[in-house]
Amino acid sequence: MNRYSLNQATTKYWPLEDVVKASANAGLEWIGLWREPIQEYGAERAAKLVADAGLKVSSLCRGGFFTATDPQERQAKIDDNRRAIDESATLGTSVLVLVSGGLPPGSRDIDGARAMIRDGLAELAPYAEERGVVLAIEALHPMFASDRCVVSSLSGALDIAEHFPANQVGVIVDAYHLWWDADVYRQIERAGERIVSYQVSDWTVPLPADNLLGRGMMGDGVIELRRLREACDAAGYDGPIEVEIFNQELWDAPGQEVFDLAYARYQEHVI
Repeated sequence: MNRYSLNQATTKYWPLEDVVKASANAGLEWIGLWREPIQEYGAERAAKLVADAGLKVSSLCRGGFFTATDPQERQAKIDDNRRAIDESATLGTSVLVLVSGGLPPGSRDIDGARAMIRDGLAELAPYAEERGVVLAIEALHPMFASDRCVVSSLSGALDIAEHFPANQVGVIVDAYHLWWDADVYRQIERAGERIVSYQVSDWTVPLPADNLLGRGMMGDGVIELRRLREACDAAGYDGPIEVEIFNQELWDAPGQEVFDLAYARYQEHVI
């Protein structure tokens, strides 16, 4: 259980103080944080809250969204990612999760969009290294390729990451986005030291109308979560395992209830 980390997005409407308190009371070591509520709370203030509770930040989500054809918009995205790197350093986490971006409006050039991601990383990677932060590419399920992330497989994430040193650019293994890929276990082995996070939720059937909120609680779906965890272990990853679930029913439930359920299901289905 010393690897367990609840990402605060799982209990979206639960105040940060309550998530931190519950994690500390459960004897956990880690907590995952989300940029927007942390910006509202204040990064330095959040860092003190987490540290005073004896916790460490497993990751900050999210940066990325590099794909823009307008030069001013693109520069604004680079500047925002630089701020995200600074926030990560302030919070004491070495992992900034990147959702890289979908196709620019009106574009069908998916190769060009992926080139924009590589270019954005090239601008930011040296600065991230200076701040002790790894830029972590998260591949999203192909259904999100058009509007959220043109990186749709772990192999695609590695093809980009391998242009950079491993201490600058790594990858996320997110079970929800990767479980379907017949090549995922070979790619996890390939990733090796570039794996900087394993994130868990479940794929429920049928998916809801809003597929962005389609993640289920571990054990409620079809993903071999323990098998994926064992593959990450075998590849050399021994860091935090984040529970990250976007699900309206869970968001509407009492935070402590969701926390307790996630904690129990993690023990049953992941470790």
